[in-house]
Amino acid sequence: MSAASNSPCPGARAARSRGRPCSQTVQGAEALLRTARDIFARRGYEATSVRDIARQAGVDAALIAHHFGSKEALWRAVVEQIARTIDPMLVLARALRSRPELSARQRVEQALEYFMDKVFEDPDIGMFFSTAATEEGERLNLLVERMVKPFHTVFLPLMEDAMQAQEIRACDPALMFSMLTHGISKTVAYAHVMRAVSPLPDDPARFKAELRRVVAALLA
Repeated sequence: MSAASNSPCPGARAARSRGRPCSQTVQGAEALLRTARDIFARRGYEATSVRDIARQAGVDAALIAHHFGSKEALWRAVVEQIARTIDPMLVLARALRSRPELSARQRVEQALEYFMDKVFEDPDIGMFFSTAATEEGERLNLLVERMVKPFHTVFLPLMEDAMQAQEIRACDPALMFSMLTHGISKTVAYAHVMRAVSPLPDDPARFKAELRRVVAALLA
């Protein structure tokens, strides 16, 4: 099967150099990125091959080379896709500081609620981050710039405000942020492990409600 027969849009390579790509090309590339994200999350960078991703996506490996060039470029494109995915949530969380009708604690709780919504919507993002965080060099630098710092920039001021108002326990805000967000994302991403000791993962609504209660207790 040739790359051309798998292309989401005939003449996609030419389209990339002559204006905006067609919608089928964009959708096809996004689908490939979601598949790559899942496999990188489960296996890590070194244990993943382009052929593995192509096989899972049901396309020719040449199509991935056509869209992204190399495995390194594909991994970086996955990080950029995640950044685009989480950006709307960060916009909502950032706007909370401009809502005087909410107490400082309520702003923190709402920001974490936005975060939990995204984690339950895309649990593999947390798994990808956990696996990718073992990388070194330029890949780790990209992960920090695109996935770590944006969260800190938005969430830490909210936590600092609540601590200064004595509405949540005073401690190191960066440490609290890391413990809460990593705890939430890993608990959801690895819910299949939790099934061995708890029925909660089989009831998503109850699972999320209980997680919310635990977060509130940790903030007390």
